[in-house]
Amino acid sequence: MIKGLAFIPPDRDRRAAVLPSGRVRILLDYRSALRNRTGVGEFAHNMAAALARLDGSADQLTLFSSSWKDRLVTDAVPGAAVVDRRIPVSILNFAWHRLEWPPVEHIGAPADVAWSLHPMLMPAGSAAQVITIYDLYFLDHPERTAGEVRRDYSTLAADHARRADAIIVCSEYTRDQVVARLGVSAEKIAVCYPGAPGWVARQQPSTAGPILHVGTWEPRKNIPALQKAYLDVVSGRPGAPPLVFVGGHGSFASLVRTEDSELLRTHIRATGYVTDDEKLRLYREASMLVMASADEGFGIPALEAMTIGLPVVASNRGALPEVIGDAGLLVDPDDADAFSGAIRRVLDDRALREDLARRGVERSRRFNWDASATIARSAFETAIGRRRKRA
Repeated sequence: MIKGLAFIPPDRDRRAAVLPSGRVRILLDYRSALRNRTGVGEFAHNMAAALARLDGSADQLTLFSSSWKDRLVTDAVPGAAVVDRRIPVSILNFAWHRLEWPPVEHIGAPADVAWSLHPMLMPAGSAAQVITIYDLYFLDHPERTAGEVRRDYSTLAADHARRADAIIVCSEYTRDQVVARLGVSAEKIAVCYPGAPGWVARQQPSTAGPILHVGTWEPRKNIPALQKAYLDVVSGRPGAPPLVFVGGHGSFASLVRTEDSELLRTHIRATGYVTDDEKLRLYREASMLVMASADEGFGIPALEAMTIGLPVVASNRGALPEVIGDAGLLVDPDDADAFSGAIRRVLDDRALREDLARRGVERSRRFNWDASATIARSAFETAIGRRRKRA
């Protein structure tokens, strides 16, 4: 526990937290949730929904979006107002990140808090400025990022973090990284864990279902390490379940070496983005979830898998140990033998599968969107106080 920080660990009942008094106008950057929601988009959407339904809240929540081609529907989040501008994302981001103009109130709505769902501040007139930092992978490997992340994050994130009135993070791991590497006081940081989906756990773990990887293919997901471990499994048992990649991907063929081209046809497949219903079906049918990430600020697929009672084999890096605890098998992702050995254990050991499923369901109950929204709401009010002091 950090003194002065509105944070309650996930192994305690955070629903008992009390909302601060006073009406707050919250302007939330909803652009990451417009379509094909990845982890960032899921966080933006579900935190918005939770803020809108907080008990006893008289706040005004406004979702802000700007895009040339994607429109924000008026009922995206029940109870929230919508501002949808036809401004290309790349143009507005350049103006905001590099010119710090225009103030979001001028193109959005009057606000007491301007909440950015990424590490860059939204320019504001009088509103308190809040940013969100999921991880600091972009500092270590800017060459593995693209677009505005490569152009702006590595050079501007530290300055924006220090100037922000509050910072939202998704894990203690990221909080500690931000304090140590960006020179930010821990008192300015609120940990808001993503919440578990409202899914009913399946009755029995599957033994023959696909091995799932859920998430966008990007360098930090460490796909080559996962591929190497999986090929080691298949080499010893040709009848192993297929490895199924769920989420956005680039060149699928580039994942499989030429000498393994037959495996591309027989053992590995990719679905691309899927609907929420289809994702739930895949989780229910799978034998396990695998994550070989080099770094994670949280790891929403791990929480989703635990909620459904799906065993997890994951990297021991980043926030994954914090999220999974003893409810999954944590291994060094660069140790192919260890990773493939963990996959085999789940496939072969029924008692282990049942134990991991039980532990996962129990652990998933510690993560709650409404509790995290309460923590964020408290951070907003503190941020408003900071903004007023420096006005």
